[in-house]
Amino acid sequence: MEDLAGPEVIETKKGGVWLLKNPNTNKGLAFSYEEREQLGLGCMLPHRLCTIEEQVALELEHLRAKPTDLEKYIGLASLQDRNEVLFYRVLVENMEEFMPIVYTPTVGLACQQYSHIFRTARGIWLTPDDADRIPQILRNRPLPDIRLIVVTDNERILGVGDQGCGGMGIPIGKLALYVAGAGIHPSKCLPISLDVGTDNPRLLEDPLYLGYRKRRLRGQEYDDFIEAFVQGVLKVFPRALLQWEDFHNKQAFRILDRYRKQILCFNDDIQGTGAVALAGIFASQRVTGTSIADQRVLYIGAGEACTGIARRVAAAMRSEGASKKAIQRAQLMFDIHGLVRRNYNMEPHCVQFAATPDTLSHYGLPDADATPEQVITAFKPTVLVGATACPGVFRQSMIEEMTRHVDRPVIMPLSNPTGKAECSPSEAIAWTAGRGLVATGSPFPPVDYQGRRHVIGQANNVFIFPGLGLGALVSGVREIGDEMFTLAARTLADSVTADRLESGALYPPQSELREVSRRIACAIVKHAGETHVGRHIPPYEIEATVRRVMWYPDYVPIVRKR
Repeated sequence: MEDLAGPEVIETKKGGVWLLKNPNTNKGLAFSYEEREQLGLGCMLPHRLCTIEEQVALELEHLRAKPTDLEKYIGLASLQDRNEVLFYRVLVENMEEFMPIVYTPTVGLACQQYSHIFRTARGIWLTPDDADRIPQILRNRPLPDIRLIVVTDNERILGVGDQGCGGMGIPIGKLALYVAGAGIHPSKCLPISLDVGTDNPRLLEDPLYLGYRKRRLRGQEYDDFIEAFVQGVLKVFPRALLQWEDFHNKQAFRILDRYRKQILCFNDDIQGTGAVALAGIFASQRVTGTSIADQRVLYIGAGEACTGIARRVAAAMRSEGASKKAIQRAQLMFDIHGLVRRNYNMEPHCVQFAATPDTLSHYGLPDADATPEQVITAFKPTVLVGATACPGVFRQSMIEEMTRHVDRPVIMPLSNPTGKAECSPSEAIAWTAGRGLVATGSPFPPVDYQGRRHVIGQANNVFIFPGLGLGALVSGVREIGDEMFTLAARTLADSVTADRLESGALYPPQSELREVSRRIACAIVKHAGETHVGRHIPPYEIEATVRRVMWYPDYVPIVRKR
């Protein structure tokens, strides 16, 4: 695990322009005079030396001069492609400014425009034509010790759907956050696109589309391709953690259930989202003075996100002694057809959260169609969660009705990018007369309401997956159990300061991401040792060990290999 932080010295037989063109070795004007002489860089650089701090200042000047967020995204991608250390130094030191560029919401637009803003290839691309040679292709990776893979089949990219090959922006962005947020060295990370085609007519009709120009692979052929991919990863990168990202829910639950015990893996859209939302609920309890067993949660949406959250909430309630009947009565869910209930045409992953006749009777609800307002009146939810990618789904009448029954309602419009949110924070604050505790999936500015400023915490999975991944790699666990996500959620909630809660924010600022990730990693390592599912590290050594393996972006000496 010690090499997770990368090398302390780079030894190379290469020299000259190769070092300047390789983002892993390029320092630009930060190459020392001694390095320039030894590595054949002589007169290839201007005379002046620059510190990395000066380089950061110059890059900030370049980026802040760009007129749009998409141009900033392209600028950051270009920096990553020419000087990896400098890219991560800029990101780490300016997390709140550039996380919305590197990831949501800007990455959604970048995925939609991918074929038209493409500059340099990054990661591995696999198509159905490669199914019989996946191990061979994976070995083409020049840095062989891969510990972390983020993979997508591009079908359900954020709230914008099937983006074909453009979905590669998601694994690249997620891994950038693993590196910046948890210090996993970039040489250990690999983004992968399973480009199995697209059903997006806009892409198929675009003459400049760069992806596999066929209809999306389905059925048994798709399953066989996923199987070949998993076996290839196990063969070539046996120590890697695999994160499934932005698969359609018809595939995501099935794939997770099939492979979670075969390969070290998790699905961030299901499990990461579940944990980050649960953390917001845990944090809200410090304001409301309630417990998890006191919550009643209404979900608008029944896909990966809401189902993942419902699973985490149910598990947390069980851990505090709630009965099966109480847990069934504590959560209700709407899908596109209406209230999800028994004897109703629903997706398999929703079955455990379908309202039973007992639950409907308990709240006086009919076993027939009911509006969200009617359900809110009867159910009196304390938490309202939305993950629909449909703006405006949270109506004023719904939130005002909720506020009639709950003093401090928790409102979570989680869809992203920003334009997909179920309501805006300013609407939620106004409709709750300033009493709402609001958390969103995308970043929003503070809301001023009747003389008080409400800070909007972002329920961003980035507060969960970097620390969880780091903890899993340090502890060497064989499987990422569900209880680890609940533990991560509690640790995240405990990281929210009293001042943040007083301002209305249910999450820490993004500037504290590395500290939050460190705490989560330490909690996972401690849990793995106590439950004998990973290596035992003495408790007094855990924090020092985690700190030691977290890479901080700074240049290391480069010497000629003899």
